[in-house]
Amino acid sequence: MPKRTKKKEINVDIHRVTTSGDIEVSTYLEIAQGVGGEKADVISEDVPITESESIVVIDFGSQYSLLIARRIRECNVYCELVSYDTSWEKIKALNPKGFILSGGPASVYTKNAPLAPAYIYESHLPVLGICYGMQAITKQLGGTVSPGAKQEYGYSILHFSNTSSPLFDGIDDSSPVWMSHGDRVEEMPPGFTSLAYTENSPYAVMNNNDGIYGIQFHPEVAHTPQGKTILKNFAYKICGCSGNWTISNFIIDSIDSIKKRVGKGKVINALSGGVDSAVVATLIHKAVGDQLTCIFVDNGLLRREEVERTSKVFKENLGMNIILVDASDRFLYRLRGVTDPEKKRKIIGEEFIEVFEEEANKIGTVDFLAQGTLYPDVIESAASGSNASAVIKSHHNVGGLPAKMRMKLVEPLRYLFKDEVRKVGLQLGMPEEMVWRQPFPGPGLAIRVIGDITREKLEILRSADFIVMNEIKKAGLYRQLWQTFAVLTDVKSVGVMGDYRTYGYLVAIRAVTSEDAMTADWARLPYDLLARISNRIVNEVSGVNRVVYDITSKPPSTIEWE
Repeated sequence: MPKRTKKKEINVDIHRVTTSGDIEVSTYLEIAQGVGGEKADVISEDVPITESESIVVIDFGSQYSLLIARRIRECNVYCELVSYDTSWEKIKALNPKGFILSGGPASVYTKNAPLAPAYIYESHLPVLGICYGMQAITKQLGGTVSPGAKQEYGYSILHFSNTSSPLFDGIDDSSPVWMSHGDRVEEMPPGFTSLAYTENSPYAVMNNNDGIYGIQFHPEVAHTPQGKTILKNFAYKICGCSGNWTISNFIIDSIDSIKKRVGKGKVINALSGGVDSAVVATLIHKAVGDQLTCIFVDNGLLRREEVERTSKVFKENLGMNIILVDASDRFLYRLRGVTDPEKKRKIIGEEFIEVFEEEANKIGTVDFLAQGTLYPDVIESAASGSNASAVIKSHHNVGGLPAKMRMKLVEPLRYLFKDEVRKVGLQLGMPEEMVWRQPFPGPGLAIRVIGDITREKLEILRSADFIVMNEIKKAGLYRQLWQTFAVLTDVKSVGVMGDYRTYGYLVAIRAVTSEDAMTADWARLPYDLLARISNRIVNEVSGVNRVVYDITSKPPSTIEWE
């Protein structure tokens, strides 16, 4: 994959909701000074993924669009998600072997409905339209789309009209598929034939002799059991991909690129102990060794044993240059009496930049700032520029640096998903405990203590959270869950302990399952496990007399409470 070398200015929005968890603390540099002040042009020369092929997903705003890219990557084929209005000049740099048109919330027959750019069809590359993508193909190539007599949401059974297509190699007839549409294809475009149907969709799959396919269902979701096989067939048997997107190739290419780019320059990285910053640090250290210095700021908002564990892993085990700064008093002083979560974030960001810059200045001239930006961060911040989908939230990692910091960015993970990052960490030889660490938010416990923050409350939360994690690990569920943690609410309730009336805090337990934090479901933890957690917290944590379990999914809620 060619290098993406681009000079650009990216704006920052402080009004964000941090929900995905492992947000890198280094990016408080962007939050604290990136709001309402001058911005610098930041050169982000991302590490090349690999000099190879790709499948490009054209995004029409579906909630499942990112899943398509994930599924293609799982087939060892590189894939990127781009807006439907992206120019061919940007697309051709990806060396596409085929296109996938995503679903979307619009109707193709409405005014200003998003459609596929002309180069999609002029390229003569294979095309797979999914749901709205199929309907866009139909409209643009001369067919008819109209509101269906019946909406089709949930499971449907797919029946083949023609089984000769390589798209269905290894797929069973009468297969369950997941539908999510109200419109349907009434008349196929000239030159297309029907390959399959469902009860409510007479043309559930269609194709022509130019390698253009349309499918009304969603193969990317888990509810279509053989969906990944369909996508793999498209990538390999129709697009002719060779499948050379591997973690090993990524590591080799990344280390080589970092060496060439950094040269003899110095790199700093704000280490948070999270997976992303940890893998970035390890990858860059493999490339340039002692030219990297990691700064670990203890803001007093970390979990129990966080500082000790992280310092031991990176300094003692991996031999990195680590500067450990105990700034807990400074942060807690600034946070006194603050209850608004956005103010908490801003204060933490402002204080962090002061501490970080004080330590960075002691190093001397620094040329590069390393960040743990991931692909979902970029997508959720609408970095693709799509007008079809809403901006879910802005992420710390995709904001602009303050003007006075004219360092170049090193973001080797910018086009990776979280599961790919973990694989990179394992192949780099990082300890499994660090690689499989659950996400932890950049603002730390500040957004898990509801209301004002005090040392007493932080200690109560650390104790409760430690019990939660201990019991989850003992139950063998840690790796099965995306995040598990305790929240100290600002609610107090009456209780009775040892025949005495108590008036203590209410602690909430949060446990969710997810693939990438863009959506999440509450975990169905065993009742006996919840009972043990509750019993231990009320008996071992002073000041708590009630425990509740959060059973809300995302959406409508977020993973974190603040």
